[in-house]
Amino acid sequence: MRLTPEQKDFVLKHERENIRDLALRFSREDMPFLLSQIAGRQIAAEKIFSWHEKEAIVYPPHLSIEQASSEIAARYKASLVPQGMSVFADLTGGMGVDFSFFAPKFRKSVYVEQNAELCEIAETNFSLLGLQNAEVCCSDSKNFLEKTDRIDFIYLDPSRRNNAGRKVFRMEDCSPDLLAIKTLLLEKSETIMVKYSPMLDISQALKSLGKVSEVHIVSVDNECKELLFVLSKNAKDEPRLAAVNLKKSGAIEFFSFTFPDEQQTAVPLADTVGRYLYEPNASILKAGAFKSVAKRYDVVKLHANSHLYTSGEIVSDFPGRIFEIVGHCTPNKRESKPILADLKKANIAVRNFPMSVAEIRKKTGLKEGGDIYLFATTLADERKVWLKCRKI
Repeated sequence: MRLTPEQKDFVLKHERENIRDLALRFSREDMPFLLSQIAGRQIAAEKIFSWHEKEAIVYPPHLSIEQASSEIAARYKASLVPQGMSVFADLTGGMGVDFSFFAPKFRKSVYVEQNAELCEIAETNFSLLGLQNAEVCCSDSKNFLEKTDRIDFIYLDPSRRNNAGRKVFRMEDCSPDLLAIKTLLLEKSETIMVKYSPMLDISQALKSLGKVSEVHIVSVDNECKELLFVLSKNAKDEPRLAAVNLKKSGAIEFFSFTFPDEQQTAVPLADTVGRYLYEPNASILKAGAFKSVAKRYDVVKLHANSHLYTSGEIVSDFPGRIFEIVGHCTPNKRESKPILADLKKANIAVRNFPMSVAEIRKKTGLKEGGDIYLFATTLADERKVWLKCRKI
């Protein structure tokens, strides 16, 4: 499946325009296909930069693009491939974004997908991307595994939608069901990486899966995007967890720990509010490294359940957001009035506090926005406070 020169010119000419407006203006027979290509390029411009640079890339239906990894996340996954591996298979090929970044790491790379249309599109795109070692196999993952020889590295991104098209979050509801083919996977390969939704409970997943050597909790610009479980025959009882925040600027926040580390760590609670406030990034919060991060960066928690931290001296490499506290008060009218004086708007966040953001806005009259952040939280002595901050 390829774009004709005329179709490519049309897509490039209109790629910045509104899809609905284009649908009303043109009535050509291939318009649905062209609109899907324009929509695909618009998404790729934000999500998959190197694909967008290839003007003849063919984009699949919207659902496949929606489920595809971003380029920044795909590159991170590819960086985790151990040295010395030769043969790779992606058993849930889909749009092929992850595959396109894994494939150059291996001598032979096999894209496996049961949807014939996606396979046809993949063959076109892999050629355009210069993936000389890519093979396309139209098959479901289980049949492919049963017929193939050993593979050094296997990747799966199980579909998180049921037959009715609704999103699912339990492993056993995804397709393929990893628990049903785990034994076969470990017979065929030493290393298997599986991507799941960030909604999945990590502890429960580890109990269900077994043989997990690593877990990577991946965020992009502080939005948790995916969980990666690396399975291995030689996995130890306690996997290492990596909380990763990939920034579009190119910077990476990386924090590694184990659950026993977290359970055995003792962290004192703050007696007073310091000059600086710290909020761990989304990956650390999802991983549950609440005490480990405090010990590693020598900051103290405001409360056991607040997951906010403070210090007198700035810890500039803390993996998360850093604020300077410019005032704090209990949320009563007498104390809050001088703190909020002349403040018309603020970014309000609630952490372990009995009121919602909406309730605080109603009480204070503060609108959303500005460069002031107001954290509503609880201190170690159970006092309820508002912390007025500026982001550093």
